[in-house]
Amino acid sequence: MQHSRVLVVDDDEMIRALIAAVLANEGLDVVEAESGPAALEILSVEQPDLVISDVMMPEMDGFQLITKLRATADAGSVPVLFLTSRIDPSDSATGLRLGATEYLRKPFTPDELVGQVKRHLAERPEEVEASRARTPLPGSSELHDSVDFIRSQGRRVAVARIAIEERLMVEARFGAVGWADVQEQLGALARARLGEEAVLGTDGGDLMVAVSGVPLRSMDGALGAVARDVSDTRFAVRGESVRLTPTIGWADAASGISTDTAIERTVSAADAARDLLDLQPVRWRPEIQEPESRQPSLAARVVAAATTPFQIALTVVLGIVGPFLIYQALYRLGFDISSAMYLIIVFALAITGMLIWSEGFYALDPIRPPKQPGAPAPPATAIIAAYLPNEAATIVDTVESFLRVDYPDLQVILAYNTPRGLLVERTLRQIAERDPRFLPLRVEGSTSKAQNVNAALRHARGEFVGMYDADHHPARDSFTRAWRWLSNGYDVVQGHCVIRNGDASRTARTVAVEFEAIYAVSHPGRAQLHGFGIFGGSNGFWRTEVLRRTRMHGFMLTEDIDSSLRVIESGGRIANDPGLISRELAPTSWHQLWNQRMRWAQGWFQVSKRHLRHAWRSRTLTMRQKLGMTALLGWREVYPWISVQMFPLIAFLAWRDAGLESLDWFIAIFVLTTLFTTTVGPGQTFFAWRLAAPDIRRHKKWFWFYLFFASLFYTEWKNVISRVAQVKETMGERQWKVTPRAARR
Repeated sequence: MQHSRVLVVDDDEMIRALIAAVLANEGLDVVEAESGPAALEILSVEQPDLVISDVMMPEMDGFQLITKLRATADAGSVPVLFLTSRIDPSDSATGLRLGATEYLRKPFTPDELVGQVKRHLAERPEEVEASRARTPLPGSSELHDSVDFIRSQGRRVAVARIAIEERLMVEARFGAVGWADVQEQLGALARARLGEEAVLGTDGGDLMVAVSGVPLRSMDGALGAVARDVSDTRFAVRGESVRLTPTIGWADAASGISTDTAIERTVSAADAARDLLDLQPVRWRPEIQEPESRQPSLAARVVAAATTPFQIALTVVLGIVGPFLIYQALYRLGFDISSAMYLIIVFALAITGMLIWSEGFYALDPIRPPKQPGAPAPPATAIIAAYLPNEAATIVDTVESFLRVDYPDLQVILAYNTPRGLLVERTLRQIAERDPRFLPLRVEGSTSKAQNVNAALRHARGEFVGMYDADHHPARDSFTRAWRWLSNGYDVVQGHCVIRNGDASRTARTVAVEFEAIYAVSHPGRAQLHGFGIFGGSNGFWRTEVLRRTRMHGFMLTEDIDSSLRVIESGGRIANDPGLISRELAPTSWHQLWNQRMRWAQGWFQVSKRHLRHAWRSRTLTMRQKLGMTALLGWREVYPWISVQMFPLIAFLAWRDAGLESLDWFIAIFVLTTLFTTTVGPGQTFFAWRLAAPDIRRHKKWFWFYLFFASLFYTEWKNVISRVAQVKETMGERQWKVTPRAARR
């Protein structure tokens, strides 16, 4: 260890002097740097044998420093020891993931520091011998030859890259031998799923697999199974248990494409999978390559502005004009289907009314949480997903509200994405310095809530996770109440979202009452009626293991509904608890509300297309649950079109009988159905008022306004959105628009 050189990086001069004195007594040369940039200047001209760095520093923190250091060729393998006064275990996980060798707490004893420095400067001959004895996996050139051989036999082959997010952490903690252990186990899992014909190799530290025994149309499913196996496995590394996060990209090594090109394409595909972290393999396609950013032309902007009005007009043609013309054409051919259609429409309206009334009555007596938890309260994690340019004004209040939650061991992770640096990030770092329970996590390259949540899962240390949007303020007892459900056999519990800015505008007041109709009436009533609950985006609590296995899929506009349905289809249990309160901000303008509800409606349509068929094929769902899925996913998509069918039918009858005055409006079934359906709105509003949170219920005028406004306008406005959303999805128009949030004053 004599003459070894150590670089000490800390903004505290006294700490630097103390470390330098201790190490100098051991015969070490010490170089000091007061900041991250100063350390990088030193590293640019000389390479120390070891770096000791503080974590919380101005200008550039320790995590940023090690990221830059590991990216350089000369200093990329230098051992780095972090020293910090922060006690949050997630910090050490972050440091190790970024490539730190050790993570030490302040205050430290000189003997402890010297012992760690000696250990990391000394050679480990037993590991050197072990690495020599191990038979390594073939490298990229051998894999290349294997792929060429398979292709020469006329067989179709695909190449997959399995990257591990925690690779640097494993290598830093366990060395090359530890990473070789991981690769060996990864290879065994891959072969078990893909067959013994799968050819394994390595490329840049990633596991490569050449697959010829699986049809290309089945590759996503097969590789997805590999990803889930890896995520569910506890890897044995040097006597310790390690959990890993795989990201898989693959490419078709088709004829006309060189093997080198196919292997290179897996890099881009794996990078795309890494952005999502949702355990879904990504197949290479040309659009993965990032396109040039350019200002859209005037013509493109005009087309974009005219798209939605065109789509609204198209729904009128499809929903009203089209059926009217069909009735006319069939009548001229001698077929009058108006009577049959009349009965179908009346029956459909009656069925919808009965479902809404049933949900209301069931909601009067919701299932309540078990009185006692099934186990002592474990560590828990709150994940707040945020898009800061839109939600910067409210995020500090949100973080502070979570730090006031009454729970014995709560970690709070703010997982956010932002295209540029913001002043509020400095405030967030100050909160993290003050309270070690809080971790601000900037997710680079993220474009969705799903990516933020998936990134946060790598740092979550809680046995269960509360998932929230950036404007939510949870009740102080929320995590304790949620644990009563989760510790008694439930996988997910959805709480009651209450609007806290209803006095801001008429739009907000409308949403405030609507949320009571949704979260206090529909969700708990439907959970009892159909035999399952759903997770609705925020104020939901998950067993961490279930969330790690399920993940959020960023390609879904309502990733929350998609994830909850995947839990139900796999036999999981989701509870709905209207007493589990969280307060959030409503959109304050109709434009904001239109964008929000359009994303919701289009996301529901995506989910319906994806899951209704799977639900009916499921062997775990009961017939009652399958019927519930049909109502939830099938009927909700059909009904917005049925709701307007009386208009073309009446228009046709008036055309056939030469005028509206000739129609008989007092047919018994029509009168009775009309009377029944007109009671649905008042009934639902009454249930919403009866079961509303006290701070909303006291505003009776809000409920009266909602009753008349919804009856005359709002309900059909939402039906228009549902119809347009289906057209947008069919046309391939998908866009994630974040609703701006403003702090409530």
